[in-house]
Parts: sequence; structure tokens; C-alpha cells
Amino acid sequence: MGRKRAISTRWRVLAAAALLVLAGAGWLWWRFSHWTPSRTAYPVQGVLVGARDGRPNFASLKAVGADFAYLEASLGGSGRDPDFARNLAAARAAGLKAGALHLYDPCVPADVQAGNFVTVVPRDGMLLPPAVELDKTADQCAQMVSDAEVESELTTFLNQIESHSAKPALLMISGGFEKRYHLAGRIDRDLWLTRDWFEPDYAGRPWTLWTANGQLHTDATERPLRWVVAQP
Repeated sequence: MGRKRAISTRWRVLAAAALLVLAGAGWLWWRFSHWTPSRTAYPVQGVLVGARDGRPNFASLKAVGADFAYLEASLGGSGRDPDFARNLAAARAAGLKAGALHLYDPCVPADVQAGNFVTVVPRDGMLLPPAVELDKTADQCAQMVSDAEVESELTTFLNQIESHSAKPALLMISGGFEKRYHLAGRIDRDLWLTRDWFEPDYAGRPWTLWTANGQLHTDATERPLRWVVAQP
């Protein structure tokens, strides 16, 4: 009997410990999924909205603390978010500053991508500086694109969209892209970096925007948000 009681007690202790671990993990998940950087440290905060986010209520986004919204506008040479114009109007109606983002494809010539961007994004001085997401590498292209060509074509693309917007672009550069090409230190543009919960440093120089939580849960939307803060 004594041995059975000892085994039973051991299992109860293990079960209690497992419950504590699960409870702790659940609390950490909730804490990180609802986390945004301190307003004291980063007074200006906002969101990145694209096709994956559906049609968010921008008034609700403003109510939970968004000051600005970057909107995915174009992808490569022909991809477009069909809700860009609607999102731009809705963001402005809610009192948010808004900007457009292009998802860059190194497999597509610069002038084709620039043509796509300027077709979608109006020439509007009230827009925030255009942003260019750099994540896909040329290693995935059907035909070989050298590292020098990637840099040259990207520079051409930036010059063309900056002529359209009359503002220097932001480079939203991923850790993988920077590790592959090391362009953050060679192209003189403000940086937009990404790292959940911890300030990113992979570019080797200061950032201007930081996607601080890529899965932020709020009451504003049913889907998690990409929450972005600006360098004060």
C-alpha cells in the first residue's frame, strides 16, 4: 500500500507541475501576443496592412493606438492589393497617416516593378515615404541574377519610385535578405527592420521603423496585426 501511495503522490506532483508549465506557457503566449513597445520609449506606433488582413476597421485600429498605417500596394511586376485604394481612403478617414509598400521581386526588372507601383499608388504629397519590402532573394529566380545586378536594379527601382513620390524610400529589409546581400550599409536609405519583441540590430546601423510584433492580437480585428513603431 505504501508503495502505491508513493507512486500516486508522484503522479499527482507531476500532473501539478505539468499544469503549472502549461499555465505559464499560456500566460507567456498571451503576454507576447498582446505586447507592444512602451509608448514612453516609442510615442509613434502603427500597423502594416495587406491582403492577408482582409478589410480592417481603421477607426478601431486608431482606437487601439495606431497613429499611422502602411498599406501593401504592389508586388513585383504585376501583383496588386485590390483593396489598396479602399484601405487608403479608410485609413485617412480614420485620421491615420498612410503610406504605400511595394514587395520587391529581384527576378523582375526594375522598370517593370516601378511601373506597377506608380500605376497603383497616386502621386500624393500627403503620403508617407514609400516603403520597399526586401525579403525574396534572386536565388529563387528562373534565370541567374548576380548580386551586382540585384543592387543595380534595386537602385534603379528606388530612383524611379522616389521621382514619383518626391520622397526618399524606406528599405524594409529582412534579416535573411540582409545576410545574403549586405545592402543596408551600401544603400543610403532609412531602414525598416523586423524582429518580434526585441529591438533588431542585424542591419548594422539604426532603424527608422521596426515591426515589433508580427502577431499582435487586439480587439480591433479578428486577425493578428503587424505592429510597427517609429524611432523617436
